[in-house]
Amino acid sequence: MAKSKKVQSRAPNASRPHMPGYGLPKGTKGLLPWGWAEQRLKKSHNYWITTVRPDGSPHTMIVWGLWLDGRFYFSTGRQSRKARNLAANPKCILCTERADEAVIVEGEARLATGPRSRGFFARYEKKYSWDMSAYQEEPIFEFRPRVAFGLAEKKSLNAATRWKFGN
Repeated sequence: MAKSKKVQSRAPNASRPHMPGYGLPKGTKGLLPWGWAEQRLKKSHNYWITTVRPDGSPHTMIVWGLWLDGRFYFSTGRQSRKARNLAANPKCILCTERADEAVIVEGEARLATGPRSRGFFARYEKKYSWDMSAYQEEPIFEFRPRVAFGLAEKKSLNAATRWKFGN
């Protein structure tokens, strides 16, 4: 992660989300820029992550993590429900902490390996002022977005935006 090349070289494609019955405007006027979403993904302190249990039911929990170069990185206990769910099914949803400026991202989280996982703990400790020395052996997950949604309450539904990623 330290001095890594950019994973996301360009912004994802923006469009209107499919929300029948909500009266969303046609066209692209008023769509939120990807930078708006990325700012919230970087600055959020708490994130909601929803994984899928083996029986298909959802499991939602709060995590701390880092949005870096178009990916979200987080650590969790090896035997946690999240880790076990992701080992069986990497599909999950990540949400920022503020519902009035919501960013909801659908994608997959897999174990991070190699040079991309280096530097995670130092950056994490800086962001959260939390000593991670006891957690160095716990897995780090890399969440890769597939589609994201942005909703800004003050801008009304006229700003409802969907971004599709090309990865």
